[in-house]
Amino acid sequence: MKVLELMKRNVHVVADIDDALVAARMMRDHDVGFLPVCNEAGCVVGIVTDRDLALRVCAEDLRAVATPVGAVMTHGAISCRPQQTIGHAERLMRRHLVTRILVVDDEARPIGVVSLSDVAQYERPARVGRTLRAVTVRKYAPERP
Repeated sequence: MKVLELMKRNVHVVADIDDALVAARMMRDHDVGFLPVCNEAGCVVGIVTDRDLALRVCAEDLRAVATPVGAVMTHGAISCRPQQTIGHAERLMRRHLVTRILVVDDEARPIGVVSLSDVAQYERPARVGRTLRAVTVRKYAPERP
């Protein structure tokens, strides 16, 4: 199956020059926790997540309205092309420990998103289980008593 057949097409994006408040409100209004960040040309330059906003704005006690998204985003984005296979998207999720893959066109403009939950609806349970285990590995596991 191709990524094109499974991806969600309504991708909400934020500009790198928008402030963090704009990103947070967009996430709230569209019930998402992940936004591609685009430059003036509409090309993806990074992503911002609800976690980025919590750790890089709130936890640092920054004013959201005065903090550009470009200053708190994760630079770059794990992405694939619409004609690639779902298996390729799964491998990217495992390798980069992410549950969402951005789908971009030839000019690096966002055209869709594939999430692990999307994949889970169409793939064999054992295969999805492997990917889920891989992406939930934590860099620093808590010590056991």
